[in-house]
Amino acid sequence: MRAIRFDEFGGPEVLKSVELAVPEPGAGQVSIDVAYVGLNFADLQARAVGYRVPGLPFVPGLELSGRVRAVGEGVEGLAVGQPVAAITDGGAYADVAVVSAATVFPVPEGVDLRTAATLPTVLPTAYALVHTVGRLQPGDTVLVQAAAGGVGTVAAQIAKLGGAKAVYGVVSSPSKVEYARGYGYDEAFLNGTFDADVRAATGGRGVDLALDSVGGETLRRTLESLARFGRLVSFGNAGGEAPWQVGASDLLPQGRTVSGFSILGLSIAAPDILHEIAAKAFELATSGKVELPITAEFALADAAEAHRLMAGRTSTGKLVIAVNP
Repeated sequence: MRAIRFDEFGGPEVLKSVELAVPEPGAGQVSIDVAYVGLNFADLQARAVGYRVPGLPFVPGLELSGRVRAVGEGVEGLAVGQPVAAITDGGAYADVAVVSAATVFPVPEGVDLRTAATLPTVLPTAYALVHTVGRLQPGDTVLVQAAAGGVGTVAAQIAKLGGAKAVYGVVSSPSKVEYARGYGYDEAFLNGTFDADVRAATGGRGVDLALDSVGGETLRRTLESLARFGRLVSFGNAGGEAPWQVGASDLLPQGRTVSGFSILGLSIAAPDILHEIAAKAFELATSGKVELPITAEFALADAAEAHRLMAGRTSTGKLVIAVNP
C-alpha cells in the first residue's frame, strides 16, 4: 500500500512516499480503508520536532475517514464496509490505517466521507473547550486565538449557540478578519494588538473565557485579557515558544483560572468521555447549526505541499488530504 512517512525530523521535504505492507488489526482494533485525512497542526509538529512520535520511521496523521476493512478480536458494534471516522496516534497518511476501536465513530447519516474527515478532532475539541472545560455561561464574553483555523472557525459558532454575549477572535493577518466575522465572531483583532483591542471592546473589563492554542507570550497576553474570575483554556503551543509558566501572582489577585485540554490525551485516557463529547459535537454538524469549511484538498502524494500551506499561516478553515476519495 501507499503511505507517506518521514525517517528523520525536519521540514516538509522529509515527507516521502513509500510502499508498505498492509497492516492487520490486533485485538481491540480495526483496519480502515482510508478515504480522507484531516490535516492538523500536530502533524506538522510531529514531522518537525517529534511531537507524539514514539520512534522513526513514522507515518503521520491523526484523523481520518473511510470504511472498515477488517475487525480485530473482541471488537463489537463495527462491521466491515461501514463508513467511519477515527482518531489515531499516527498512521493515517496511508491507504490503510489500523486504529483502536475505542476511537472509531460511525459516520452520521447524510454526512459524506470528505466531510467526515473534518469531524473527529476539530468539532469535539471546540465543543470541549467551550462547554466541558471552559464551562461557558449564557452572557459570557469569549476570546479565541487562531480564529480562522479549524477549531477557531467552529468555536465561535458553538459559543454563540451556547448563549455567549460576544465572541472575539484573534487572527494573523487583515485578510482573515472578514473570514472570522463570517463564522460567528463579533470582531476579529490582529495578534499584535489583540490585548489592547479586547480591553477597548469590553470597556476595560476583559473577557470571561479565552481559548489559546498558541502558547508562549501569546498565552500570557491572553491571560491578561481575562476579566475578574475569568477562565483560560490552553490547548496547544503552536507558536513554538518555550512553555510559559503561570504562577500564583498571575492568578490570585483577579481570581483567574487556567485549564488545559488535549483531545489526543482524552482519546487514550478516557475514550468513553470522548464519545460523549463527540456525539454532542457531531449533532451540531449534522443539524447544520455549525459549519466547518474545507478550504483546500491535496492528493496523498502532495502531503508536503499541504504542510507548507498550513505552516505558512495563510490558510483558513480545514485542509484535507484525499487518499482514496
